[in-house]
Amino acid sequence: MSRPEPDEGLSVTTPSDTELVLTRTFAASRPLVFDAFTRPELLRRWHGARGWHLVVCEIDLRPGGAWRFVSRGPDGAEMGLSGVYHEVEPPYRLVHTESHTGWEEGAALVTTVFDESHGRTTMNTTVRYSSREIRDSVLRTPMKRGAGEAYDRLAEVLSETTLKRP
Repeated sequence: MSRPEPDEGLSVTTPSDTELVLTRTFAASRPLVFDAFTRPELLRRWHGARGWHLVVCEIDLRPGGAWRFVSRGPDGAEMGLSGVYHEVEPPYRLVHTESHTGWEEGAALVTTVFDESHGRTTMNTTVRYSSREIRDSVLRTPMKRGAGEAYDRLAEVLSETTLKRP
């Protein structure tokens, strides 16, 4: 069996004062990529930077449904994320809020769109913060490295021939 074309790396752009956009193309179908973002058994396999693993992955995948992740790092540190889904349009689009445990700046609004062409899916995630200061503080963290490593892990999961849709 031939190997898929290599995946493209993560691109992070700032189209406005309060937004950042993460873009990544994967050598997989849109339904498969959507599933990887919404099925706990798949999220546990890739979500987080290398060395980090989801120890809690709760998803109520419907408008108004909540989600909660807790990741544990190699030194035992934990990071929590949570939010509420606003739109769920499989396998095309997800819109949800996102808050970090201990983050008092308020929730960001996250819109992820999945576009497929020739068996490759481009993910565009727009994160809108309440202010430029908050967006800029996020950009000063290792967010780009961590997201890039997570999406590298996702590309590895997607390339496995054992990955099948239910």
